[in-house]
This record gives sequence, structure tokens and C-alpha cells, in this order.
Amino acid sequence: QVQLVESGGGLVQAGGSLRLSCAASGRTFSSYAMGWFRQAPGKEREFVAAISWSGGSTYYADSVKGRFTISRDNAKNTVYLQMNSLKPEDTAVYYCAAEETGWGTRRKAREYDYWGQGTQVTVSS
Repeated sequence: QVQLVESGGGLVQAGGSLRLSCAASGRTFSSYAMGWFRQAPGKEREFVAAISWSGGSTYYADSVKGRFTISRDNAKNTVYLQMNSLKPEDTAVYYCAAEETGWGTRRKAREYDYWGQGTQVTVSS
């Protein structure tokens, strides 16, 4: 089992940057693919980015491609989401999630096995 704790959210002006972190417990962290999702008020949870167990493959939603970067440090049991050029429409609660196949290709929330509690990101215009 994996427990996930996100941090790094906050309030930022449009065009600014934030770096989210997700710390995982458990010795099997390096075998899981990790994903970031977000959910805005009144909307469904949506895929943002994912990374394979090794970090060798990354995947992004079109809406964040070129602005966000997902990475992981298996020695620290941590996955990151660097968010640049933030827009007001990026405002949401951001969640990290772990997925057991390890490949990072899954984009549906129901396909992920473990979830963090979320961290709020607010981008002001």
C-alpha cells in the first residue's frame, strides 16, 4: 500500500510558477507509475500528467503541455509537478495518484489505485 501527501500549492499570479511535491510512503514506490490530476469546482477530476516507474516516460494533457513538467526521485519517494506560465484556468485542487502497472499511460482517475488528499492551486488574473 502507498500513502501520498501533496504539498506546494498556493496563490500565484498569472504567468507565475509553482512546484508541487508528492511524498509517498512504502518501499514499493519505485514500482508505481505516478500521476497528477486536478479538479476545479463543479468539474470532473481531470488528468494533468503522468510518469512511468523509472521516470523514463512522461505524458501530459494537451492543456498543460509545454508549461508543466512531471518528474520523480525514487530515492526520495517523491514525485514533482513543476508548473510554469500559470493561467487562471489552472486553478484547481491538485491530486497525486499511484498506479500499479507502472507504465504511466493511464489517464482516467478510476484507473489509479492510491490518492493523496490534494493541494489547492489558485491562479489570479
